[in-house]
Amino acid sequence: MKLSQFHKAAVAALLTFCTRVKSIPLDCDPEYLWLQEEENCNNIIHQDNITHTNSTGCSALWDDVNCWPRAEVGEVISQQCPTFLRAKGSVRRNCTENGWSDPFPPYILACGSMNGIVHPSSDMMLASHEYFMWVKIMYSLGYSISVISLTIAFMLLCVFRKLHCTRNFIHMQLFLSFILRAVFIFIRDAALHNSQDYYHCESHPLGCKVALIFSNYGILANYSWLLVEGHYLHSLIHLSLRSPRKRLHWYISFGWGTPMFIIIVWSVAKYLREDEGCWETRSRGWIWWILRVPVILFITVNLLFFLRIIQTIVSKMRAPDMIGNEFKQHKKLAKSTLLLVSLFGVQYALFTFFPDGVNVLTFQIWNTIELALASTQGFTVALLYCFLNGEVQHEITRRWRRWRLKQSVHGDARLHHGSLSQSGLPLTQISLLARVNNIS
Repeated sequence: MKLSQFHKAAVAALLTFCTRVKSIPLDCDPEYLWLQEEENCNNIIHQDNITHTNSTGCSALWDDVNCWPRAEVGEVISQQCPTFLRAKGSVRRNCTENGWSDPFPPYILACGSMNGIVHPSSDMMLASHEYFMWVKIMYSLGYSISVISLTIAFMLLCVFRKLHCTRNFIHMQLFLSFILRAVFIFIRDAALHNSQDYYHCESHPLGCKVALIFSNYGILANYSWLLVEGHYLHSLIHLSLRSPRKRLHWYISFGWGTPMFIIIVWSVAKYLREDEGCWETRSRGWIWWILRVPVILFITVNLLFFLRIIQTIVSKMRAPDMIGNEFKQHKKLAKSTLLLVSLFGVQYALFTFFPDGVNVLTFQIWNTIELALASTQGFTVALLYCFLNGEVQHEITRRWRRWRLKQSVHGDARLHHGSLSQSGLPLTQISLLARVNNIS
């Protein structure tokens, strides 16, 4: 007996409605229990078909929710709502000459409410699990590459004293915010998905909530330091910074302090009004907006800085002394735009106002692009503002030549020391200097 697509959608909707937290052990995961019940019922049906080949009545049935045992015509079977729906109630079916009757009352009424939501069937949910697993591997790889490159870039700016200035110090803070964001996301994923023995069904310890708090703080700090970068560059172009070092203290207070204040307000609201699961649920929309509104403001202001700076660059390129060299102008503008987009994170503006009511395929494509850009932006920033930076390259080259020169001088000195013991001629400072000059 085939069930309608409505039944399958209803079951999936009930699962989604009853599943509040995904980061739980398998023995508490409704979707896992659903698949396990289906497998057990299929085994029962297989055995029933073998033992009752020519018998009358209604064969065993799996209706995507319950497993109905074999029954004779006229028999009424009552089943409790399955455990994976976490709902109390019972459903009955009659065994008629035409087969099983429809469940009464319907599962929607007996075991839960759809709340107007229709979700895909079990096959689509399994495909969704595969998609999110692939996406998790993708962004984990991107964040790993970003952390490695940002750590190297941060160390280079720390080691070379000639690169110590306000601009590079702000870059270092931005690098650090990207690193913390990636590290906290790894910790959050480990707390929410990998530590299955850490939970017991509806029990969620304080550790997973703390992991989510730090993860959200890392994301907010990253946005705030992107805004600091935008404001600093805008101030250099359009304003006069008389004392950049004094302003640096304000930048530090804003870059790290503002996200701290926001995350404290959000945590208090979560604890008082929505203390559910690991705090990753969004049943109360206004609490989620405590985090979203500052991010939208950061992105909007940064976008204004970006447009203003691009306008200034274009106006300078249209100066009379630059006419006749359009190719170089376009090339320089494209390079400046790439640098500014990577630095300010303007691409986030494209994803902030993404609508919620879209189909699954559109969401998956959009979500993949957003996570790919977000996870690799740290690598892009480190590449453009450190590894490809002329000052950094010059300093690395200078240190490398100095080290090679020192090695050559020591090697030449040892060589002359050995020849001196044989010839008895003294090695003068002038002759050594001459050899050094020849080497260089």
